Amino acid sequence: MPAMYIDSHCHINFPELAARLPEIFGKMAANQVTHALCVSVDLPDFPQVLDLAEKYPNVYASVGVHPDYPDTIEPSTQDLVRLSEHPKIVAIGETGLDYYRLQGDLEWQRERFRTHIRASRVTGKPLIIHTRAAAEDTIRIMREEGAGTDAGGAGGVMHCFTESLQVAEAAIEMGFYISFSGIVTFKSARDLQAVARAVPLERMLIETDSPYLAPVPHRGKINEPGFVRHVAEFLATLKDVPQERVAQQTTDNFFNLFHIER
Repeated sequence: MPAMYIDSHCHINFPELAARLPEIFGKMAANQVTHALCVSVDLPDFPQVLDLAEKYPNVYASVGVHPDYPDTIEPSTQDLVRLSEHPKIVAIGETGLDYYRLQGDLEWQRERFRTHIRASRVTGKPLIIHTRAAAEDTIRIMREEGAGTDAGGAGGVMHCFTESLQVAEAAIEMGFYISFSGIVTFKSARDLQAVARAVPLERMLIETDSPYLAPVPHRGKINEPGFVRHVAEFLATLKDVPQERVAQQTTDNFFNLFHIER
């Protein structure tokens, strides 16, 4: 049986990909990428995300507002809970903290993050967490709000992970998974590759974050879900395990985390 892969985080509703969906799905099939999770970044565009999940049986979706969006509709916990009731909505997010692009008083970001964690606790749906240049506050708020399964929360995934092993271990201790994107294939990503070697396969997901961050050998191109197999292949080499094992374990992890029946 050939290896199968799942893109646990993509944005196929974005214009770079939405205009050529038949080609995108064709390339997924050609690369044995069986499912994709299309991730919400704001509420105005959420209907597009949900429409894709409703239209395609192998696409799932999330609901949430990205921390990089200061001037958008601010979600309430009740908003997120209500919108997540659809059976194809399997996660809350992406949410988290990003101190890299935005400066000044970012308390609104931290409050938005808390809102998402509270919605996750109410719904039992896992979180998709984005953190950049904000690891200490991210982990602190996760603990304070009981985001992890160790505190009765739904857990989730640290998506497009680029932080230290210490941050990964803190998240894993709370019951979270660590997701690696095409960044791990970059020659410059030596520190991240060391983290990937240390993270157990049992706590690992793979993703594209497309249309961004295409993995080697497609670096610099528009990324797409079919390219996620290159992330898996690189991780197999990095960890010196069979490619089929990375494929099977990350696939199992996806279905387990997001409570999806096969």
